[in-house]
Amino acid sequence: MAQPPSSSEPSQHGPSGLPFALGAYLIWGFLPLYLMLVASVPPFEFVGWRIIWTLPLCLLIVAFRRQFPELRGALTNRRTMLALAGSAGLIGINWFVYVWAIMAGEVYAASIGYYLNPLLNVLLGTAFLGERLSRRQWFAVAIAALAVALLAAGAITTLWISLSLALSFSLYGLVRKQVAVGSLPGLTIESGLLLVPSIGIAVWYAASPQGSAFGHDWAMSGLIILSGVITAVPLLLFAIAARRMEYSTLGFIQYLAPTIVFFLGLFVFHQPLAPTKLASFVLIWVAVAVFVWDLWAKRRAR
Repeated sequence: MAQPPSSSEPSQHGPSGLPFALGAYLIWGFLPLYLMLVASVPPFEFVGWRIIWTLPLCLLIVAFRRQFPELRGALTNRRTMLALAGSAGLIGINWFVYVWAIMAGEVYAASIGYYLNPLLNVLLGTAFLGERLSRRQWFAVAIAALAVALLAAGAITTLWISLSLALSFSLYGLVRKQVAVGSLPGLTIESGLLLVPSIGIAVWYAASPQGSAFGHDWAMSGLIILSGVITAVPLLLFAIAARRMEYSTLGFIQYLAPTIVFFLGLFVFHQPLAPTKLASFVLIWVAVAVFVWDLWAKRRAR
């Protein structure tokens, strides 16, 4: 989902960023509806095509925003390229697990993963960036840990999905936070680094007995091409929002996406909600409420 704004994208306060933030998180929240339209495509193949079609669109947007100097600077910096190679691997894992989870009907597990993500970000910031947690934040983390323990006790078969999504995206954000390159140029380079294995995946499926999902049916091919738009556009909206509004405010809005995913699972996909999962969701909502309350209190104090 969202990428954290890098040091090259300073925040600018102002209400004009709110529509862009809402647009980004609404697209990410309703993404499962799109994924169900391409559910006949094997998840591994779909992620390959997603990367293939994301790269040209990113290059077009980079050209429109005149960010080629920033892109060139990142490409010639060895340390930046090594970091982006690591982040590319992490975001590739994140995309595959999310796509597989939605297509396999594990909507709640995916939702829990992105509820846990900001809380895990706090822990990683403490461990690797020297940040300190307030008492309320530690309380929120403890409640979230209890929710994970409940999942481990009653939904162990899907716990790996939630933890994989939360951990891969949190580590991705941690790596990207250390790199002075903007969200869009960074995604462009990451897509470029993943392009060769993605083409290999597409060729492998084309040579397999079932053949490629792309090129046989125009409607399905169009939906696969759309994956590039659905990947790049919300990222661009998020990057604009991050420039125009406080990041703490943006942090409140990020819970919109997993909340939408939860309600899609409940009312659209009619996924059964086991008592253990419901209890885990309740605990995570309490943890999120405590976390947001702490951010809001700090913002008012400032």
